[in-house]
Amino acid sequence: MAALEAGVRAPQFELPAMDGSRFSLQDALTRGPVVAVFFKISCPVCQYALPFYERIYKAYGKGKLSIIAISQNEKKDTLDFMKKHGLTLPMLLDDTKTFPASNAYALTNVPTVFWISEDGEIEISSVGWSRQEFEQIVGKAASANGQSPKPIFQSSETVADFRAG
Repeated sequence: MAALEAGVRAPQFELPAMDGSRFSLQDALTRGPVVAVFFKISCPVCQYALPFYERIYKAYGKGKLSIIAISQNEKKDTLDFMKKHGLTLPMLLDDTKTFPASNAYALTNVPTVFWISEDGEIEISSVGWSRQEFEQIVGKAASANGQSPKPIFQSSETVADFRAG
């Protein structure tokens, strides 16, 4: 899986958001770390994972940490996906003809998630669904906002350890 790995400097990008604003990674990093979740709406593992990332957003997305999802689909289809899965986290649109952000991060599979530290270094690069890597992100998200980690999974849920992207 060829996505950029931990220890590499994160490529800068600026993308339009669903709300009409523009998101700049460089600007976001001045406030704190960034979790960037790349996905495609037709991907079953993305459909599985995005609601869990929504929970991180609800638990920790109001402090220093920025949590963003980057859609590889058109705006209308992305909006339908957000409604279907109850997603409220900030949603960006990668150009569906040239995919500048996806290509800059060397994506070959989705979902692919990056934890990007304030200094611009990728600290976690997670391809597909890895419960262990997700839980690392939860811990870092809590720490970034000076909190203790909260349970993200419900006791009644069966959560896969791994699902390939």
